[in-house]
Amino acid sequence: MFRTNIYLSDQQCSALSTRARAENTSRAELIRRLLDRALIGNRDDVTADLAAIEESFGVLHNEPIVIDRQDGERGAHLKRIAAL
Repeated sequence: MFRTNIYLSDQQCSALSTRARAENTSRAELIRRLLDRALIGNRDDVTADLAAIEESFGVLHNEPIVIDRQDGERGAHLKRIAAL
């Protein structure tokens, strides 16, 4: 691992500290994670999730929708829970 120095604005430093505390990690670790996402393309973020949802929209538009709802076991379970 290499050590490097960077200059951050007051706002960047504050936001970095806030997020590091929220994620219960160090600022250095958070910077490494953010760099991995930016440079390596880690797609574990909301933008990637939304893109995947958008890409999948309409994929099953020609498939029949089958709704087979039977309360059988579920109904019996709910009655048991309600009786407690």
